[in-house]
Amino acid sequence: MVPGGKILPQSYFTRPTVTVARSLIGKYLVRVSRGRRFEGKIVEVEAYVGPEDKACHASKGRTLRTDVMFGPEGIAYVYLIYGMYHCLNVVTERVGFPSAVLIRAIVLDGELIDGPGKLCRALQIDRRLNRADLTSGESLWFEDRGEAVGRGSVEVHPRVGVDYAGEWAKKPWRFRLRMVPVSPRARRPKKHGGAR
Repeated sequence: MVPGGKILPQSYFTRPTVTVARSLIGKYLVRVSRGRRFEGKIVEVEAYVGPEDKACHASKGRTLRTDVMFGPEGIAYVYLIYGMYHCLNVVTERVGFPSAVLIRAIVLDGELIDGPGKLCRALQIDRRLNRADLTSGESLWFEDRGEAVGRGSVEVHPRVGVDYAGEWAKKPWRFRLRMVPVSPRARRPKKHGGAR
């Protein structure tokens, strides 16, 4: 894979969350840590859209945990689940409207990393990157390598593990690159969603 794509600017993330989520398929997530550079092609994401979205963490109000979701857009929301797995989200839309896109899977060095916890482990992402500016090109950012992804190449599904959210659980806000296989484990409902 050839480095040197265009870093996605803050303005990229000011758009509607579902639009951002869909458009991140085929982009690259780049991480520089301890002298190493990791580059993964994004192949699965989920959108979490505002306080009315019962699957969104911010649906229960602004808390110490969810404060980051209220903006500014283009920053990282990293949280811990089960006391051991980190999940990476990028905040979207506008200041004051809590929404974000969960990065669920990437292809890294030809290998499918098929879960948000595995992804963060592979890229050495943890809560120290919470609120990091993902548009500065410093330690973690998104790149556009000019690889076109046709609408027919992207599968649309309900989000994973948010059955408690009622009608919101049926929202088709999970996007996955069609050519990438998904493991049986990834298909099973999990006890956590994304930026809930």
